Amino acid sequence: MGIQDKIKQIQEEMARTQVNKATEFHLGMLKARLAQLRRELVMPRSTASGGNAFDVKKTGDATVAIIGLPSVGKSTLLTKITNAKSEIAAYAFTTLKCIPGILEYKNAKIQILDLPGIIEGAKDGKGKGREVIGVARGADLILVLLDAAVPKQYKTIEKELYGFGIRMDAKPPNVVIKKRARDGIEIHSTVKLTKISDMGIKAILAEYKLHNSHVTIREDVSVDEFIDVVEGNRIYIPSIVAVNKIDTVQKLDKSAYPPGSYFVAAESNIGIESLKDAIYNKLRFIRVYTRRRGEVADLEEPLMMKMGSTVGQVCEALHRDLRKNFRYALITGKSVKHQLQRVGLDHVVQEGDVIYIVKR
Repeated sequence: MGIQDKIKQIQEEMARTQVNKATEFHLGMLKARLAQLRRELVMPRSTASGGNAFDVKKTGDATVAIIGLPSVGKSTLLTKITNAKSEIAAYAFTTLKCIPGILEYKNAKIQILDLPGIIEGAKDGKGKGREVIGVARGADLILVLLDAAVPKQYKTIEKELYGFGIRMDAKPPNVVIKKRARDGIEIHSTVKLTKISDMGIKAILAEYKLHNSHVTIREDVSVDEFIDVVEGNRIYIPSIVAVNKIDTVQKLDKSAYPPGSYFVAAESNIGIESLKDAIYNKLRFIRVYTRRRGEVADLEEPLMMKMGSTVGQVCEALHRDLRKNFRYALITGKSVKHQLQRVGLDHVVQEGDVIYIVKR
């Protein structure tokens, strides 16, 4: 029996099982088994050559993956916002590989990836879903592209991404699970749990053979969220929704799409600049300036970092060996109390900081 057959069998059993106290342990066990089978689908296939058409080297300051069903205009959008040339045609599955392009905007160089359209059932092994969403898991931002004529596409995409372990616009659950050598399972919760019980927790841990564990829960989590923590391979990525081809719809009901969606017509260049700005803002960039001994900072060429970045991450962005040779840094800017303040690797930089790094 293949993985897809096993998944279907478990889904059918879950559908037959009533949800109540008596079945909680059994349902927790089934959901855990389902998650483990889906993990096998997420894992990339090995190839004889060691690569495939979906292998793309990450470049620039951040990477954005365009995800959508076939024929929603991903390739057209890519050519409008980047320097890439992507094949465009009026039929489905024109793009058969990952096409990269670079969006240069406000000093940032943002890599945009045009991926083949995913289809319903991708999470269960249909089409090229494994390869497409495998690339998306490594992105800094997901751009969900919808056809203005088909609002329900969003639910399909959200479901497929969720099945592949991608949690859009979510934060990791505040749960810590620590293995131990003996003494069974100990559960400590700082909040009242309404979505999962101790019995459900023990069922899930038993399925993963975590018979001796200390569990600390600091928020009210569901069974699925608890399994996410046990699996440990979930990806939490911000997203933007763009609704394309608005010039082909006679009456556009914006309430039919997710709140905060951006409405564009890539072919006609409608809304493109607003979408570029949204991408930049969602990536939460800050500009940091570097200088050398005896020189002033070059304010024309900032180093683009993410909000919350540390001095250590600045070092890594400048040179791969700089962090291990780091001694201290001198910073002038919003992140310090006085000019040329001496800081270490864990210091968090802010917009406009000027940094001078001293090596050993």
